[in-house]
Amino acid sequence: MKEEVRKAIDLIRPNLQADGGDVELIDVGDDGVVKVKLVGACHGCPMAQMTLKNGIEKFLKQQVPGVNSVVSV
Repeated sequence: MKEEVRKAIDLIRPNLQADGGDVELIDVGDDGVVKVKLVGACHGCPMAQMTLKNGIEKFLKQQVPGVNSVVSV
């Protein structure tokens, strides 16, 4: 599942990079929890939590069966 998540993140990465940010995949747990690190302009941005939940998490749940949540570490 980790490779599927990595490929899905690569699809949304250009959207984040367009605003000066990016996301790094840290880990995918057996429980379906995806751990990521927001970097660049995303790190510390007031909208980061919304981007994480309404953008990244929503997209990954649609693209990769088994993803339950996305958390920032």
